[in-house]
Amino acid sequence: MSIVIAVDGTAASGKGTLAKKLARHFSFAHLDSGSLYRLVALAVIETGCDAVAAAQAIDLSRAGDAAIRSDRVGAKASEVSAIPEVRAALFKFQRDFATQWPGAVIDGRDIGTVIAPDAAAKLFIDATPEVRARRRWLELTGLGIRKDERELVAELVARDRRDRERQVSPMVAAADALLLDTTDLDIDAAFAAALTLVEPKVGAALAARPRG
Repeated sequence: MSIVIAVDGTAASGKGTLAKKLARHFSFAHLDSGSLYRLVALAVIETGCDAVAAAQAIDLSRAGDAAIRSDRVGAKASEVSAIPEVRAALFKFQRDFATQWPGAVIDGRDIGTVIAPDAAAKLFIDATPEVRARRRWLELTGLGIRKDERELVAELVARDRRDRERQVSPMVAAADALLLDTTDLDIDAAFAAALTLVEPKVGAALAARPRG
């Protein structure tokens, strides 16, 4: 029985970084589900192919490509993620990933509600739009991408609205998710807080595993 940690939350809230650190801490596999939708978006932008076809033939070899972190790809990813057939195409991939031994950490927007509703631990990460825009600006600047910070605030607010209001798998905290606001936390403090919330649940899941 694999142990799953679901990390959902808003864009640039720190959920991806926290998920990676949690995966390293517990020696679990990690999947950034958002990168799947960004890869679909990149394929649509570059080739003009149908989003559903791109999802069915997703190329994971480009998951580390800086191109998927551009604003254009991010905006398109938010659009394609609202297509039911795209979500269905990526659903099985994510569910299969969640079975990895000894466990998996998956971050996204519907992990605790749709992909892994029985996850051992669920986090929902958030921060104010202004703080998230600053983080995204720093990330983009590090990639050599110039962007106005005020535009980023507006884009994040618009993206939050799209993600929350879409009819298929909207972004919402699972009823049993533990909420973590990272507005006033640096990454070390945020990880310490996340670990405090998650560790007891992972420990209980490990203890409940059949022995032998």
